[in-house]
Amino acid sequence: MGRLPTSELTYRLERIRAVSSGILEAAAGTFLLLIAVRWFQAGSTSKAILAASGSLGLLISPGIVWMTARLRWPTALAASRIFAVGAIGRFVAAAIPWLPVYVLGTSLGLIASSACVPLVTQIYQENYASETRGRVFSRTFMIRIATAAIMSGIGGILLKDRMHQFQWMLALFGLALASASVCLHRCPSTPLREDTGAHPLRGWRYVGQDPLFRRTLISWMLMGFANLMMLPLRVEYLANPKYSLALDASQVALLTGVIPHAARFVMSPIWGHLFDRMNFFALRITLNVGFALGIFGFFTTQSTTGLVISAILYGISHAGGDVAWSLWVTRFAPADRVAEYMAVHTFLTGVRGVIAPVAAFYLIDRCPAGYLAAGCSTLILLACLVILPEIQSRRGQPASSKLP
Repeated sequence: MGRLPTSELTYRLERIRAVSSGILEAAAGTFLLLIAVRWFQAGSTSKAILAASGSLGLLISPGIVWMTARLRWPTALAASRIFAVGAIGRFVAAAIPWLPVYVLGTSLGLIASSACVPLVTQIYQENYASETRGRVFSRTFMIRIATAAIMSGIGGILLKDRMHQFQWMLALFGLALASASVCLHRCPSTPLREDTGAHPLRGWRYVGQDPLFRRTLISWMLMGFANLMMLPLRVEYLANPKYSLALDASQVALLTGVIPHAARFVMSPIWGHLFDRMNFFALRITLNVGFALGIFGFFTTQSTTGLVISAILYGISHAGGDVAWSLWVTRFAPADRVAEYMAVHTFLTGVRGVIAPVAAFYLIDRCPAGYLAAGCSTLILLACLVILPEIQSRRGQPASSKLP
């Protein structure tokens, strides 16, 4: 049998890695915080560290891009090695059930996963055709979403009244990181351009040179800060008795994992198709409105119906956000500069992601959850206004409409 084309081999490996990614997403979205709240009875500092760790990985991603370029490592090899470090952290946390070790080890896994985002985006740029990139990405993401939904359901059932078995789940999360490392190691990729490694913040020059890129980043900062404030509070709102709900592990997993992931699964291929065919700014505004409604509804109701509807709406918006967040720079950046553009985007995501959970856990002790949700929904709508004039921009048009 002949050697598979690069795009086909990448697609096959990404489908396998998507299973690991789904397990890791369920861990990050529900179980790591749930274990901290229910088993370790962690304070606000530990919970904020866990909630912010993925964003810390994004914060250091420009340094990862710089290091990868300087060492002349292929992008997939660099990502593989970083994932392996994260796997070690999870295994240590599983072996030593002590809160400081738990926070450090699980945080290391979250940091490793997110720090590699610009490298993986560069792989997508190199190995997938621009006209079909959104659809191919969404297909693999469907596997990730389905796995996350299944893992959320099974994990919630396993931990219900058996929270002491959390170490086995941490070991599974470590295996997922190790599997992802193996897939990335086999993925075709090339080293980044040598001048990319001039210094870690080299990509920031594009913020000054590219006004459209700059305005889009401002909009994303407003929307992302609001979303990342409320995301970790979903578990807190449902699980902490102070908010009157005090749901058990299976119920929390259902509302924060199973239902949103099911909605994401159904909508992911639709959003992937729309990304390839729709004006990016119109797409982003549509998603923003969905996030605003989902956040406001979730934190202003205690009825089961209201929580379920809000979780579905959030999942629908999240599905489109997955595609848009991961691939949008491929619309704006020169092909050989995608990693640099993405590193700026991920760095800013990291900034808001580190600050937002700290602000969230500080404010939630001082004002009602509904007030926070209303404020964050307003920020998201303001983000829409920032990019509303850009709908006519040619760079926001899909790749097929730019062909001569």
